[in-house]
Amino acid sequence: QGQPVESGGDSVQAGGSLRLTCAASLYTHSRYCIGWFRQAPGKEREGVAGIDNDGLTSYAESVKGRFTISKDTAKNAVYLQMNSLKPEDTARYYCAAGDALFCIFSVIPEFEGYRGQGTQVTVSS
Repeated sequence: QGQPVESGGDSVQAGGSLRLTCAASLYTHSRYCIGWFRQAPGKEREGVAGIDNDGLTSYAESVKGRFTISKDTAKNAVYLQMNSLKPEDTARYYCAAGDALFCIFSVIPEFEGYRGQGTQVTVSS
């Protein structure tokens, strides 16, 4: 199967907003966990948010209250609305999906088989 395609990354000032989109039309598992992780230069991958096929969501503590993950099944898309962006949010953001008993944000970086090329988010102070 193909891979997801991310878009929406940009350079913004601190306090700004961005919405990332993951076109995930080829992920057709009946039960899935899909979400976002990020990686900054020299740092490890960090799970950001996940959503399962029932719409249950999970967030990293660092983004709770600022980021919102959602999905549009009809459009085969997953979104990450990012508000109140901070310089420490600067990273390349990836969409990934897989099977998981519990869709916790921390498992998102572990999904190797279905992962996009990422989109860059840069937040300046």
